[in-house]
Formats: sequence, structure tokens, C-alpha cells
Amino acid sequence: MPSLLRRPRGQSGQVHAITPTDAGWRYVGFELWRLAPGMVAKGRLEQREAILVLVEGRAELSTGGTDFGEMGVRLSVFERTPPACLYVPPGTEWTALATTDCTLAVCTAPSPGGRPVQVLGPEGITLEPRGDGTNLRHINNIAMEGRDVADSLLVTEVFTPAGHWSSYPPHRHDEDDFPRITYLEETYYHRLNPPGCFGIQRVFTEDLSLDETMAPGDHDVVLVPRGHHPCAAPHGVEMYYLNVMAGPRRAWRFQPHPAFAHLS
Repeated sequence: MPSLLRRPRGQSGQVHAITPTDAGWRYVGFELWRLAPGMVAKGRLEQREAILVLVEGRAELSTGGTDFGEMGVRLSVFERTPPACLYVPPGTEWTALATTDCTLAVCTAPSPGGRPVQVLGPEGITLEPRGDGTNLRHINNIAMEGRDVADSLLVTEVFTPAGHWSSYPPHRHDEDDFPRITYLEETYYHRLNPPGCFGIQRVFTEDLSLDETMAPGDHDVVLVPRGHHPCAAPHGVEMYYLNVMAGPRRAWRFQPHPAFAHLS
């Protein structure tokens, strides 16, 4: 099985390029670009839609013959403000010219096409709390099921305070049995504050045929092909992650781990 913890390949340019073939699954793709002012990222994917997320910094974005000008509202992801986001349909070229240091995520999944280019944020995205106690975290729903903005992609940001748990209680979405549960592959792009620290993420099945515990650092990506996948932010360390999910149905239905069902 391919490694579930992916370290960035360098400090600038395209530092992650995760394809379904590389990940050993069928749906989710994820790229990450780290750009200095004047650097350019570009792409075009056939039969795959994309959501561009300006994780931090500003860039001039253009796609499908439309110039959207400078986009981006937060210079640090830990400002917790909504991100600038852009939907790009299959077969459509896109270009990002950095005007500040910026981090650009490219979230992709299969699509038959037909949707227009669309600005998805920051307008229309509101930070929402989820959980309580040391399970409290805050969510920016960029493109979850309640927004009809994509054919396959489900994309969200999660801000986890220091000392808190996230993606918790443990849950899984690895069967295609709607409405009880849906099959969704998932990537986690992690950021930590301070950046030299680490978080904890476990990916495991109930029979423990898959059982990995990882310590992702700043700009690392964790793959979740199946199983439960809780995260923890150590004391004194804030955790951010960008989730990308996709499968045969654009719906997020999950099952909690039976041992933790009393917390659901």
C-alpha cells in the first residue's frame, strides 16, 4: 500500500502532486503550490474538476478566458478568515500569478463537465463551530454537500485549537451504502502553528488490518483510503487542515467507531 504520510518535495513550486494512481485509489487528486511573488502555477485536467483554494497569500487568477484579478484575503491561514476559492471545470486551463508569498491548493476529482467557472469564496463561506469541550474546532465549508458547486468534490477547512481533538469521535466513510454510509477517499493537508511542531493522526480499520499512527508536520499531507482517521493537536500547537473528499456519490455519510458511539 502506498505511504499514507506525504512530505513536501521542496520548499517552493509544486511541492505536492498526488494523483489517484499515485495514491492507489480512484477519485481524489491533490496538488499544493508554494509561490513567491512573481512565480506562476498553472494547470489543465481533462475529465476532472478542480477547486483552487488560496490557503494563504494573494495571486492573480485566470481561467477559461476570464481574468479574476488579484484574489486572496488572508496572509496567514491561522487568521481563520474564509479563503478565496475558484471552481474550474474539466478541460479548462487555469493560471495563478503570485503577488505575495502564497500557498495554493488544487483539489481535483472526476467530473462529466458542464458546470461554469465559479468563484466560491470568500463570500458565502462562514466559520462555524463544531463539537464542544476539547473536541471543539471551527469549520469553513468551502464545497460541502449543502453547496451545489461541484459534481464530485467535497472540500472543507478545519481549525483545531491547541490541545483539542478533531475528526473525532473516530468515524469512517469507506462503504458505498447510501444513506447509511458513503465511500469517500480523503486527503488532509496539515498546517501547524508554530510551524516546527507536529500533530497526530491515526488511520485505522476496526479489524486493525490498517493501523497507522503518524505525526504530520507543517505542509504534510495524510491520505485516508479507508478506516477511521482522528487527529489531535498537542498542547500549545494549533492545527489546520484542508480536507478533500470524493467518491461515487457527492454525499458525506459516515459511521462512528462502535467503541466511541456514546460520544456521537
